[in-house]
Amino acid sequence: MLLFSKKKENVSTEPMDLESVMKKFDRESNTRVWEGKPKIVVNCILAAFSLFCIYVTFFATWLDAIRLSSFVGCIMFIGYLVYPAKKGMQRANYIPWYDIALMLVGSASFFYFTFDAMTIIQQGNKFELHQIIIGVIGILCLLELCRRCVGMPIIIVAAVFIIYALGWGLTNPDILRRIEGLVGKLFYTTTSGILSTPVNTCSKYIAIFIIFGAFLERTGIADFFIKISNSVVGGFSGGPAKVAVVASAMEGMVSGSSVANTVGSGSVTIPLMKKTGYKPEFAAAAEASASTGGQIMPPIMGAAAFLMAENIGVPYSNIVVRAILPAALYFLGVFIAVHLEAKKEGLRGLTKEELPRFLPLLKQSYLLLPLIILIALVGSGSRSIAYAAAIAIVATIIVGLFNKEERITPKRIFEALAAGGQGMITVAVACGVAGIIAGTITMTGLANIMINGIVALAGDQVIIALFLTMLCCIILGMGVPTTANYCIMAATCAPILIKMGVPDLAAHFFVFYFGIVADLTPPVALAAYAGAAIAQANPMKTAFTATKLAIGAFIVPYVFALNPAMLFINTNVGEVILICITSVIGIFGVSAALEGYFLHRMSWYERILSAVGGLLLIYPGIVTDLVGLGLVALVLVVQLLTKKKALA
Repeated sequence: MLLFSKKKENVSTEPMDLESVMKKFDRESNTRVWEGKPKIVVNCILAAFSLFCIYVTFFATWLDAIRLSSFVGCIMFIGYLVYPAKKGMQRANYIPWYDIALMLVGSASFFYFTFDAMTIIQQGNKFELHQIIIGVIGILCLLELCRRCVGMPIIIVAAVFIIYALGWGLTNPDILRRIEGLVGKLFYTTTSGILSTPVNTCSKYIAIFIIFGAFLERTGIADFFIKISNSVVGGFSGGPAKVAVVASAMEGMVSGSSVANTVGSGSVTIPLMKKTGYKPEFAAAAEASASTGGQIMPPIMGAAAFLMAENIGVPYSNIVVRAILPAALYFLGVFIAVHLEAKKEGLRGLTKEELPRFLPLLKQSYLLLPLIILIALVGSGSRSIAYAAAIAIVATIIVGLFNKEERITPKRIFEALAAGGQGMITVAVACGVAGIIAGTITMTGLANIMINGIVALAGDQVIIALFLTMLCCIILGMGVPTTANYCIMAATCAPILIKMGVPDLAAHFFVFYFGIVADLTPPVALAAYAGAAIAQANPMKTAFTATKLAIGAFIVPYVFALNPAMLFINTNVGEVILICITSVIGIFGVSAALEGYFLHRMSWYERILSAVGGLLLIYPGIVTDLVGLGLVALVLVVQLLTKKKALA
């Protein structure tokens, strides 16, 4: 654990240091080393794949079987080209023979389905021996690529479900027939298995947004977010921590990776937080909790949000609108926590000399134009979300022409396309394996068994079902990316909640949220550990502190599951305004209780009253609001009286 060594006093922010942090905590960053002409060739292949995705999305009228199998076939080819068999394989311009074999055989398996799709579809459920062998090879190659770029936990989950299907889930006494049925469902259909909804959504929507994000990165928008946040809140008490929260919230609009957000903005904000007096663990936790919230921040959110829209059957704009209040409460909770910590420790903000000037930054506000266009198009619903992203990409290129600091050039456009192609690999592979898991659960009837079992265990107590679902999401999320986590939970736990009376949208939002907070929850809190590496802080203390700061993400899902008014379901404008006011006060009450500071340090009974009052205010309802407001007001009065007494 050299990254957590206490020997170094200063945290280096050189690119190699940040790269080492990414490689340690973000499996996607553990790629082969390509240099010189081979690098150009590989980038050309990746850029060509991005162009292929754009063409297929907007112009091709292929059958789903052809479109999806060719998409995964390309992913298999570039996946083995980019990801080595294990970490630490850093030999430049080298790919072993067995990786070439896996790359060719794996991609050929899916391309076989592409070029012989009509014949295979007409066969129905009967397959030749060579077709079964090709399907098995394709599945195994996909699982191996997933191990490389995603990790072992999801492979173990998939293997368990496949073994269950072959051993107990499928009742045909002939093992060959069971294998044939399983391969047919997992490999040769677009309704279940690898080429089902997750991969379909990835190829239609997620891919184009990944390319959009890659273009945005090359306009310097992330640096602009940090500068504008510094200018607005950097001068207040504990300013750098508030900058981390605001900048991460804005970056979250264009990025869905917790670790990447933490390392990207944390390389600037964490050293500044330490400089102004925050403890290393708190500085790292503040950045990690804010960065993790990026996946719930509209308008883009994480890739799982697109899958949610597809699963529920509602427009993506509907998901975005429903996510606004919960996301705002999450970031508000983190912001309040860092503010109270700054007040408690007497921390200052940045000096005027350290703050960027606001008016010059306004001249760069044109960098936000692509996001504004995207929000307008998605919100209007007049165009598809893929079309909205494509227009936003064009706007990004135009905007980049006017940015003197990071002007867009043909080289940058090429780099963006290559980065977009590479960025799709992990998401697509995770979606494919999630499809395998969901497919086996569906075809074996295991979903109904699990639903009936948990419903029987929970009885008529929805809160028990919610708690069990939360545990499943967090445990699975410790080793499974958010996208795959959501796919699995949407197939297993969300139907349980729906059966117990939770609205569809609230149930899917619930599993979505708890899949995300796994990045902060010990013992596998990758975003927190990445922040700790930059801060040279204790990783476990950082993870627990981040969990405390992100308490809103643990409370809010229960609220909208039990009372969906927070998601604007079956409510009106007056109720929404009331919910906003009471929720803000409630989040403040809970945050103050956790920090142990209101107007000054709190006693143990003040913390209890503040926590209970805050929770009651967050839960929508007239009675709970009045009781909660009374408790928080009581704490305020006590704090005022004790403060006056102390001053006297």
